[in-house]
Amino acid sequence: MTARGPASGCAGPRPRTLARVNATDRTPADLLASALAADPGRPLVTFYDDATGERVELSVATFANWVAKTSNLLQDELSAEPGDRVALLLPAHWQTAVWLLACASVGVVADMAGDPAAADVVVSGPDTLDAARACSGARIALALRPLGGRFPQPPEGFADYAVEVPGQGDRFVPYAPVDPEEPALIVAGREFTGAEVVERARAQASALGLTGPGSRILSGLPYDTWEGLNAGLYGPLATGGSVVLCRNLDRLDATALDKRIEAERVTATAR
Repeated sequence: MTARGPASGCAGPRPRTLARVNATDRTPADLLASALAADPGRPLVTFYDDATGERVELSVATFANWVAKTSNLLQDELSAEPGDRVALLLPAHWQTAVWLLACASVGVVADMAGDPAAADVVVSGPDTLDAARACSGARIALALRPLGGRFPQPPEGFADYAVEVPGQGDRFVPYAPVDPEEPALIVAGREFTGAEVVERARAQASALGLTGPGSRILSGLPYDTWEGLNAGLYGPLATGGSVVLCRNLDRLDATALDKRIEAERVTATAR
């Protein structure tokens, strides 16, 4: 099933070469803007949850629309400002990827599995709500249901992302330019600037088997390490490729995995 964004993405210009488009990109948000300009209709993130059977595919345009809406939610509704810390208590999931790029777009620090008590905003999945209550700032909960569905009953003390995001604007402009040399990501205790995220993603792409536009990596790695984030988001984005992001991949047997690799036209794997 193909996931449709909260609103349809607009078609942009037909593809240009990746080298021409993103040679000067300095932040993850820049990479997404270049991908959108180059080929908005191509797949960017295909998500599987092998515990539920869910499959969601997002084109660059649809993914960028979710990012724009989430960025507006962060900036306008949650009053997040550059330098603020957003604790992301979320698994490897397509909505987590959206939040990572939204944080990059606003200029806030995305702290993967970070301490909610030290965060200005916490974004929690359904399994980490108790820990997320340590945040004294804004709290957002994601049900992580198919196609971005909402909670049957919103968790007490949290805003339901699926309720809040649809009404946000489809275009996003930050109030202040995002400085690529400022902190943008914390993962496994390591802090990266936006520029470092882009540089490392590019430098390590070939080792992942991401050789340029058309490369398609299947990743079963969690998002709590740089390696998982790079294989599951930043590397494909930096090279014009795409990712087949798999949650609970250990539930898939070898035969079924081989079939998925063939059906999804995977060119590299990270497991």
